[in-house]
Amino acid sequence: MDKTPQIRFLDRTTPPHIATLILLAGMSAIVMNIFLPSLPQMAVYFGTDYAVMQLSVPLYLLCSAVMQLFIGPISDNLGRRRVMLWGLGLFLLSTLGCIFAPNAAVFLIFRVGQAIIATAMVLSRAVIRDLYTQDQSASVIGYVTMGMALVPMVSPALGGLLEELFNWQASFWALFVIGVGVMTLVWVDMGETARASSKSLLEQFSEYPELLRSPRFWGYALASGFCSGAFFAYLGGAPFVGSVVFALSPFWLGIYFGAPAVGYFVGNFITGRFATRFGINNLVLWGCLANAFGGAVSLLIFLAGYGTAITFFGMMTLVGLGNGLCIPNATAGMLSVRPHLAGTASGLGGAIMIGGGSALAVLAGALLTPETGAYPLLWLMLLTAMAGVCSIWVVVRREKALALKQR
Repeated sequence: MDKTPQIRFLDRTTPPHIATLILLAGMSAIVMNIFLPSLPQMAVYFGTDYAVMQLSVPLYLLCSAVMQLFIGPISDNLGRRRVMLWGLGLFLLSTLGCIFAPNAAVFLIFRVGQAIIATAMVLSRAVIRDLYTQDQSASVIGYVTMGMALVPMVSPALGGLLEELFNWQASFWALFVIGVGVMTLVWVDMGETARASSKSLLEQFSEYPELLRSPRFWGYALASGFCSGAFFAYLGGAPFVGSVVFALSPFWLGIYFGAPAVGYFVGNFITGRFATRFGINNLVLWGCLANAFGGAVSLLIFLAGYGTAITFFGMMTLVGLGNGLCIPNATAGMLSVRPHLAGTASGLGGAIMIGGGSALAVLAGALLTPETGAYPLLWLMLLTAMAGVCSIWVVVRREKALALKQR
């Protein structure tokens, strides 16, 4: 669709306003990281090891990846609005379970249940692709995730402050209140954007091979997966590095932890402004390069013996910049491979990205010890970022080769 669709705020007979999409995308970000500064205190509260509580990150990501495989096709079949409302309702129930969990095992079960909030991220992107062309959707996704980037800038600091003022449960009460507000907004503002499908759910799932046979889809999916993988490794390892290696308090860990979000905000702003001018392939490539450069410089600083909390977290802004350039453009590319399968592509691409991220988060947590310092995390982030550069380079080369054949 080339022309801008008609949208009226708080009118559920029209598509959702961009503010609603930003808040939905932001929900996924705040759920992921608001409680991370409290992990050491939560381990003490439940009488368990930090490594057990750290599982709340990779298990959440793994479950999120699995859910996204189903959210996309189900929304292609049943519609975006209905699936979004059910997802938000189940998220609220899971959040209450986290708050009142009597032990670590029960907490982790309900924490995994919170992963249903992936519905918000998957469907906010699918809605955009329902309404706009490829380059336009990259630009709009960039603006949506630019707004979303404000959330991880402040949510870890907010979580650390809430933990110091009250207790670790305060962060989850904040999530519950925010979730109620967002669900209410979706109810009054989000009109349906997906065309009604005559296919059954089984037939909808059977269309996955159509995406899996596409080299373009795999190129974009792996580029975003590897690029974001460096950030997910950071999520799994940075709380340990900040609290153990650099002995930061929960509040200051929250402040430092949001450093990548600054770069992420800038990267998404660039995408929003210039996606239609430079094209998605160029921006994905530049993003992967920025991501790798940030990891490489940080590692070199540590190898030279000058590694500090400021240099470690400061260089993560380049990792965030790279993700801000790569993810919205690669997502637009994935969703444009088969436009009639936008929800399915959003779910499958997200599952690849989040599934790989959960594995890297686990690996980062397992490799880090007081003796190793930050080195395992830095090497893991660098190698993952380099794989992202290779993935998008293959797409760029392939499209150039196809263009030459058509001349």
